[in-house]
Amino acid sequence: MKLNAFLICVLFIGFAACKTKTEPSGPDFLVKNIDTAVSPAEDFFVFANGGWIKNNPIPASESSWGVGQLVQEDIYSRLRSINEKAVQEKAAAGTISQKIGDFWQSGMDSAAAEKQGLQTLQADLTAISQISNPDQLIGLVASFHRKGINVAFFDGVYQDDKNSEAYAYQMGQGGLGLPDRDYYFNTDEKSVAVQKAYHLYLYKTFRQLGDDSLKAMVNTDKVYQLETRLAKASRKLEDLRDPYKNYNKMGMIELYKLAPKISWTFYLQTLGIAKLDSVIVGQPEYIKAFNEELAKGAWDDWKNYLRFNLVRRNAGFLDATTFMNSFIYTQAIRGTKEPRPRWKRILDAEESAIGEALGQLFVKEYFNEKAKARYSTMVEAIRDAYKERLKKLDWMSETTKQKAFDKLNKITKKVGYPDTWKDFSALKIEKGPFVLNMQRAREWWFNYNISKLGKPVDRNEWTMTPQTYNAYYNPSNNEIVLPAGIFAVPGMKDEDLDDAFIYGYAGASTIGHEITHGFDDQGRQYDAAGNLKNWWEDADAKQFGDKAKKIIQQFNEFMPVDTLHVNGQATQGENIADLGGLLLGIDAFKKTDQYKKGEKINGYTPMQRYFLGYAYGWLYTTRKESLASQLKTDVHAPAKERVNGPMVNIPEFYEAFGVKKGDKMFRADSLRVSIW
Repeated sequence: MKLNAFLICVLFIGFAACKTKTEPSGPDFLVKNIDTAVSPAEDFFVFANGGWIKNNPIPASESSWGVGQLVQEDIYSRLRSINEKAVQEKAAAGTISQKIGDFWQSGMDSAAAEKQGLQTLQADLTAISQISNPDQLIGLVASFHRKGINVAFFDGVYQDDKNSEAYAYQMGQGGLGLPDRDYYFNTDEKSVAVQKAYHLYLYKTFRQLGDDSLKAMVNTDKVYQLETRLAKASRKLEDLRDPYKNYNKMGMIELYKLAPKISWTFYLQTLGIAKLDSVIVGQPEYIKAFNEELAKGAWDDWKNYLRFNLVRRNAGFLDATTFMNSFIYTQAIRGTKEPRPRWKRILDAEESAIGEALGQLFVKEYFNEKAKARYSTMVEAIRDAYKERLKKLDWMSETTKQKAFDKLNKITKKVGYPDTWKDFSALKIEKGPFVLNMQRAREWWFNYNISKLGKPVDRNEWTMTPQTYNAYYNPSNNEIVLPAGIFAVPGMKDEDLDDAFIYGYAGASTIGHEITHGFDDQGRQYDAAGNLKNWWEDADAKQFGDKAKKIIQQFNEFMPVDTLHVNGQATQGENIADLGGLLLGIDAFKKTDQYKKGEKINGYTPMQRYFLGYAYGWLYTTRKESLASQLKTDVHAPAKERVNGPMVNIPEFYEAFGVKKGDKMFRADSLRVSIW
């Protein structure tokens, strides 16, 4: 028998707590998602989301399924409509509509892609075949980087961590074919399966490029061994979290000493950088290892490495055989059963190529000023809540508190969409080969990035498009960026959503989360101006570190799939931000009329709906293959742990759902984490 919301409340919380003058008001998407067979005190994630998960299997084309994908489905539909309208408009050359319409037609022309095969890559393949010395190799690496093909190492122009008013050229480890350096060395079953899939992908690509079976096998082994040596010199995921250890600024003479086989002047000129005084090297040991590989002069191995990566990095824009070879490899990582339909893949590519241009048309139709005002106001409510929590901290000195207040006050908020849009007028988009449109777009973005050198930092820039279901905190700008897409709720209008839900769904998991990033293990090391600078008293920094160790220990205990644990060290920043976001959201929500009135909706108190709203933000079910990959490569814990993990530390959660000693969600006071 299906239980109604009131009976569920009685079973898990008690009759007295569920009595209300407010009658159930009909179907409620939060209540419909609940798994009535699970107590919130035993597993809150499954209680809140299990009903939906049971009734919504992961589609064959997806590695996970949940609220983000549901929002994305709606966004896909809207973006497709925008593209199809642009095609019908036949707009003047150079306009946003012309670029969008021609991009769509180019991408959707599968017949042309089949006819072209790998012909569009022939000029690069010829150049690769002629490599016989370090300069030729490094020149092609530069050429590939200009085309967005990430080989050998990573580089680009970003704000200087220690001088946020200036841009700096930066480089570091990168260019591996497996998702993370640990994949080359792990011996667990899932890692071995990915290794085998990657070997097969290498082999099939070399066969596609004309190698006979024996040669393809030899080339596969040689490239894999080359990458394994580079992986050995790469830092682990958790070691990349220390901004000081990954900041190594040096002059050009010092760079030449680090990697003398590389003609850096020639390389930089090929990139389009005429003069450079210094460079920030993230992982010097990796650049040194790359130099040592060049010194061996194994040009055939490098040729094959570049041949493979040329095909791999363009596979999504070429013929069906090339695409499917790539897709079959990623199946081992993501667990997907079939590709997404072509039209969705074209929209994904368009997002990376001209997403902000698309965003200009998107926000005109789908994000109004009323919604923008609601979330702008919520940012200030969350900021005020943080101020109050700072004042009450008993472990932080007054000296550090004052600097924390200054940083908090200076956090810039960006809500919905940019005030100024990027100018794509120089980007040529036409109805010709799709892969060439993508290469031109990638080169446009590369030139845009490189052109920042020597210019004032543009603090108004966005690095996400308005239609993105995501958000970020940028420590160098001391800003939170909240695209319109992150506030969407599938099938719902914003004006129909109650504050309890919104403060949990958006206030805690997005706004409070991103603000707390300014004070997590990484963010706290940047000052109010965005500079990597120690503004903490030593005793306060130690106190923070001790508290962070407790949250690391908590998450190390989680084992989401098979015998694989969450990496508490690598995920600590996100876990701190989740806990902080929830606490800030609670404090801000308590000041709303809905909380003060205390009226129930479908049997749930405002505070219960707040926690359900937060859990709804992590409404996901994920394939085991994808979970395993996430645990090895991602600084975010899986969705279930992002709900249950912080909840066990929050007194209001215990009170709202009657959690008591002996329940799985119960933690003794001494084991609970309290940071902000």
